[in-house]
Amino acid sequence: MSVVKKQTPLSIYEYLTGERASDVRHEYVSGAIYAMVGASTRHNLLCVSLTTAFQNHLRNSSCHTFQSDMKVRVDDIFYYPDIVVVYDQVDLNSYYQTNPVLIVEVLSDTTEAKDRLEKRVVYQRIPSLKEYVLVSQDKVNIEIYRRNDSEWELEVFNESDTVRFSSVELEISAKDIYEAILR
Repeated sequence: MSVVKKQTPLSIYEYLTGERASDVRHEYVSGAIYAMVGASTRHNLLCVSLTTAFQNHLRNSSCHTFQSDMKVRVDDIFYYPDIVVVYDQVDLNSYYQTNPVLIVEVLSDTTEAKDRLEKRVVYQRIPSLKEYVLVSQDKVNIEIYRRNDSEWELEVFNESDTVRFSSVELEISAKDIYEAILR
């Protein structure tokens, strides 16, 4: 005979408290938690390349760049984007951000569908978000969903393009972003 065990949703407080003590990162969606897996070398090289470009460009500004260990909160959902840029003052004691202007996700086989669909729809509900960026790790391809008034437009960049991140006023060649993996 089988036994049915009811799962009790985790509260946000329980999630945040547990996450600070955990060796494994988890995303939280409406009471359920999902363990995060490690990333590939290509994934990490692309994150470092973009984080460095944003950090160097935004030095001495009121912007802050976070990579992979900073959560973004949207209502009762907490995700760990690969890169987050936040304008103005941030709460230095916080473990999550609520007002990003730019979010980057580097795609992998296991996360691509979730990044393209679920996360994109959730992130686009953030009033401050100006750009949501998807970066392929298998080919030179960067997709930027950019807020234009109340609508979102998609711009795609390939190897010969200069990528324009309007939210932070940065232009960088796609080849420079992918330099470490194109060698």
